Formats: sequence, structure tokens, C-alpha cells
Amino acid sequence: MPLPVPADSHGVLFGCALEVHNLTMNGRHHEALVLGDRAEAVLLTLGDRPAYLLARQARMYALLGLGRLNEALSISEELAAARRVSGPRANYVKILADQADLYVKLGRTDEGLHLLARAITELELLPHQGRYFSALCSISDAALAAELYELADRCARDSGADPVFQESLRLMHAEMLLEWGMRLQQLGAAGEARSRLTRSVELAREHRALDPDAPVVVALLAVGLARTGRPGEAIELAEEHLLPLRAQGLRHEARLLHIAYGSALHELGDPRGAFRELTAALELSEQTGQRLIIRYELARIAAAMDPGAAATTMLDTLRDQLALLWRQRLDRRQMLRQARRRAELEAARDRAEDVAVSDALTGLGNRRAFDARLGRTGRGTALILVDVDHFKDINDTYSHGVGDRVLHAVADVLRAHCRQGEAAVRFGGDEFAVFLDADLPTAAAIARRVRAAVRGYDWNTLMPGLRVTLSIGAAVWTDGMRGPDLFDQADRQLYAAKRQGRDLVVA
Repeated sequence: MPLPVPADSHGVLFGCALEVHNLTMNGRHHEALVLGDRAEAVLLTLGDRPAYLLARQARMYALLGLGRLNEALSISEELAAARRVSGPRANYVKILADQADLYVKLGRTDEGLHLLARAITELELLPHQGRYFSALCSISDAALAAELYELADRCARDSGADPVFQESLRLMHAEMLLEWGMRLQQLGAAGEARSRLTRSVELAREHRALDPDAPVVVALLAVGLARTGRPGEAIELAEEHLLPLRAQGLRHEARLLHIAYGSALHELGDPRGAFRELTAALELSEQTGQRLIIRYELARIAAAMDPGAAATTMLDTLRDQLALLWRQRLDRRQMLRQARRRAELEAARDRAEDVAVSDALTGLGNRRAFDARLGRTGRGTALILVDVDHFKDINDTYSHGVGDRVLHAVADVLRAHCRQGEAAVRFGGDEFAVFLDADLPTAAAIARRVRAAVRGYDWNTLMPGLRVTLSIGAAVWTDGMRGPDLFDQADRQLYAAKRQGRDLVVA
């Protein structure tokens, strides 16, 4: 029997939201925002909340790509609140990591590391499939923002196990290796730097073979070529793409191309041209670490053009600052370890709370979970109440063991009919409830499918002669209602079903 659930837990209109995601993942942030405006309005009107949240997430990434960090953070906080209470746990972990990334980029490093530690701790409890890898990619981004290159590298290698995320992973890995390599070059670790920069170029070339017009791929490749002794190729890419990217407002990609152009010109003996391009890159830089890397390059060029005491002193000062930042980076590794210990304690407490609201027999929520969910009801919520008909007779005739197995089977049917963000609970002996994001006709249709699924179940496999039916009442929240009012209305419908002979749905 077909289940009343969408093909994807992101919603029936998943493809609409995914198109917004695809635009921003390929650096087309302005287009993503324009399409996102239309997509969000449609999805909100049609009531597809999972797809709407996905489109909002894509908007957050577009704003991040355009450097509009505070706007992106506001959306991430909205998404974190929504993801915490519904949907796959990996989605919540992903948004935690995205928030951590934004906090670090906004200079709120302690808060960012705390959220990153929570995301890592939560992720370790999840199966290595599906959205686990998407969450791992976001953790890698946050690690890169905090210059925790070892963690970012480990995430990139681990998430490569899933082919769905290999393309986005390749880009993140290339950017991480590029920044890591440049930092090592400036610290004098030429051998380590070369290996990382070479691998970055390889990854960028692999991605460009699949998507030759992606702006960020072109920019990463250009920098990698310039920093590994291929200035001619770097200049060719920069001259073709730099002005169009600046015109599109793609600050991140334009900054990288200015670095590539400047590095290549310096390699070819044009220090003044190099100084000009790196100064332009500095103007587009927003993070302290990025700005210091570029300032060091500028000081190195200035010292080469005019090797006087002032230029040499400036270069030495910046070199000392880079060394200090590198030590601070190592301190952040220690801070993350401490935050991990705190996050593990918090996770253990949360797991204990989850146990407290779970029904041990069926795995559904229990009465405490029911009361909490009832207190959060509002517009768009429907409630169906379900009783197993003559359940006492089943226990008396076939044994309590058989009765428990009946309850478990009914719970499985209810769980299967819940979409993302909806919940089934067992709040009494043979009493169940399902909270749906639906209007009354849809809730009634779902209730009828639940009834039919249980009625049509082959109960003889459990016990010969066993027959199980359900009585169901359905109600929908209306303006002015409180949670108890919704329950009372659904309860009246349930008792109407029982009075009319049971094995019925009344809405």
C-alpha cells in the first residue's frame, strides 16, 4: 500500500528548493536570492514546510557567499530552532555547524567553537549515511573558518566515502588545502606547503572538468597555479574571469583571483603590478586571518622593491604576527578539545532526557512527549487520536505478550504515516496520537489510510484468528484554540467513532 509521505523528507517540492541550493553552491548567489524569493513564497503558500526550510537554508548560504554574515546568521538561528524539534537529526547537526562557521567569521570564536564541538559530538551518534555526509561537509567549513586545518582535512576525507557529496567536498577540500598551503609557505615550511598546494590544484582541475564555469573553481585553480610556479596559466584565468566576477559582486571569488594575479605577477618580476592586485584583494577581505596573509605578501613585495629598514621592519613584524596567529590556531585546537568534553556531557544529559520522553515498548514518544507537543500546537496542526478496539479482549484471549506485539505493530504503522516534522506518540495503554502538519481533509485521509493499513494487516502471522481494528478521531487547530481544546475536540470525534460501532474514522 502506498504511504502518504513525500518521496523525500525535505518535502514534496524538494526539487524547487534544491534548484536554489544548486545556484548558490556554484557561486551564483544573486541568482539564488532572486529564485529563493519566488520559491519561498510558493512553498509557504502551499504549506510544504520542509522544502521551505531547505530554501531558507539555501538563502543563508547565498548571503554567506556575498559576505552578508549577520543576515545569514539570523536565518541560521531560525533554522536551528526549527531543526531542533523536527526532522532528521543530521539536519540539526548541519545547521549547528553552519552557525559555528558564521560565529567564527563574525569574530565570535568561543561561541563558534562551542557549537562546532556540539555538532561533532552529535554527529558521532548518527549512522554514516545520507545527510550524515552533508553535516560533515558543514563541519569541515566551520573548521576551515577557525583554521583547524587538520579537522577540516579529516572531514573532507571521511565525507568522500559518499558519492553524492564528492563534488561539493572536492571544492571545500581544495580551498582548505590552498589556505593551509599558503600559511605554511609564509611560515617557511616549503615542502609541506608544496604538497598541499599541489593537491589543491589537482582537486580544482577534477572539479572544473565537471563544471568548467563554476566561479569558485576557477578562482581556486588560479591561486593554486600561481603558488605552484605556473604564473602564465594563473594570469590567463584571472584576466578572463576577474572583472565579470567583480561585476557580479562575488567578493570571495574575486579576492582569490586578485591573489592569483598578484602572486603570478610577482613571480614574473612585476612587483608593482603584484602590489596593485594584492591591495585589491585586501580590500575584498573580511576575516582577520585572510587580511594578514595578504598584508604579509604586500610587505614581502614592498621589501623587495625598497629593501630599506622600514620595509624590513614591517616584514619582520608581520612575520611575528603570522607566527603568533599560528600559535593561536594551535590554542584553538585545545579549546575545541575542551569544548568537546563539555558537549559530550551535554549530549549525555540530552540522551537521558530523550529516554524520559520515550515509550519503552514502541519507541514512540510517551505521555510526557505528548503533553510537550500538545503545548506547541498552532496554526496548521491536526491531531488524530487512535484507540485499538477491544484491546483488553486481545490481552485476555491471546496473552499480554501478543497484546504488546499488537501495540508495536500499530506503532510501526503510525510512524510510517508521519512526514518530517510530524510525530506519533503512545500516551496510554492502547491509546495513540499523531500530530500532523495538515488541514482536516488531509488528516482524515491519513487517518483512513492508517485504519485500512491496520485492518488489512495479516494478523494471522502473529496469532491465528487474531483481528485488530482501530477507532480514530481527527480534529484540526483553529484560531483561539489552546492545546487542550484541540485534544478535547479530537477526543469527542474518537468517542463518536466508538459509539457508532468502532473500526471507524470520525473527523
